[in-house]
Amino acid sequence: MNRRTTTIRSLALLASVSLVLTACSSDGDDDATPSAGGSSTTSANSAGSLLLGTLLPVTGSLSQLGPPEIAGVDLAVKEINEAGGVLGSDVEVSHKDSSDAENTQVATQSVTELISEGASAIIGAASSQVTLNVIDDVVGSETVMISPANTSATLSGYSDFFFRTAPPDTVQGDVLGNLIIADAAANLSILVFNEDYGTGLRDVVKGVVEGAGGTVSYGNPGEEFDPTEQNFSSIVGSALSSDPDAVAIIAFTTQTPLIVQELVNQGFDMSKVYFVDGNLQNFGDEFDPGTLEGAQGTLPGAFPSDEFRDRLLEVNPDLNDFSYAAESYDAAILASLAAVRGGATDGATIQANMAAVSGAEGGTECTGFAECLDLLESDEEINYQAVSGVGPFNDANDPSAANIGIYKFDGENNNSFQRGEFGEIK
Repeated sequence: MNRRTTTIRSLALLASVSLVLTACSSDGDDDATPSAGGSSTTSANSAGSLLLGTLLPVTGSLSQLGPPEIAGVDLAVKEINEAGGVLGSDVEVSHKDSSDAENTQVATQSVTELISEGASAIIGAASSQVTLNVIDDVVGSETVMISPANTSATLSGYSDFFFRTAPPDTVQGDVLGNLIIADAAANLSILVFNEDYGTGLRDVVKGVVEGAGGTVSYGNPGEEFDPTEQNFSSIVGSALSSDPDAVAIIAFTTQTPLIVQELVNQGFDMSKVYFVDGNLQNFGDEFDPGTLEGAQGTLPGAFPSDEFRDRLLEVNPDLNDFSYAAESYDAAILASLAAVRGGATDGATIQANMAAVSGAEGGTECTGFAECLDLLESDEEINYQAVSGVGPFNDANDPSAANIGIYKFDGENNNSFQRGEFGEIK
């Protein structure tokens, strides 16, 4: 397990200040309840410095998502502190590994450490199943949990303390299903692993395809594979036995290369394969040139601008994947703005103000922490314009609207953005 803790501080604060501030605690002079719209001019003495924790995959089957997500949080914290921090103090961040659902003890230990450290908000996890394994411990401590990548519909409205900046799979599944139908695939096989994320997304895609008059001939309930499966010969054989027009792979990167190779071995036209956010990555020389040429995939979120990617590369020059970086950035910005609006850095205050700063109650549109902070300090309501393109939080603490990107693989087995589909969350 690779676990690191990073503290970001600006030069404007003297070291002695940090000695008198207790991370993520209130002043403690009275028993006042958290404000849902407190004055933004509250003295720094009324709140300790804000500690953001992350629960993101450094190891495990989603480890490719760790670097961009961590970079998104680090970029946000850097910009927040350059703008003066939250309530007069620099924001600190503690990074912990979530690993994956096959290594549950990693996330459990990380959550225990973050709560012990005094994190007021935890950004993560990337895997919906990992979140479901630890969410009760997080929200039970009145710590806000904000996932930048969870898409399972099971998590919609799970807790007042759980938010996400990625849309539920009702949106991605709808876009993927319609993409498959638009490509004239009337008979679809789905290779799906038996995990909440996989079966939930499968159900949406199946409903869209069948609703349009198509058929799902394999991958129906009861035809899922175990997430630890290593031999896909018979599974792929069953999926291809009905001579499908297309195959959708709903899995993580641990299983996907094995599935792809078996599809190749059994002679399937790989341009008719569809990927999802859990396995959409640049495979490069992992396969022979041209193996995935023409294959497509979907990924929630707006495609990051060149300017935003350049800012991320200043934080981590080694980034070659930007998946969910924008959603992670937005999560850190929203939590920090919520603390400013509420006038305190504890979890309950952040929770009470998250929807408002996202624009759920209207307000003046603003981009980035500094611009939004200026409005809050002028006692104006704000509507934070998310880099990821998501809309304000709805009553289930899901984004009210989101973009889904459609990507296509080239002859080098790498994918590139083709277009975006915008959808509202029902």
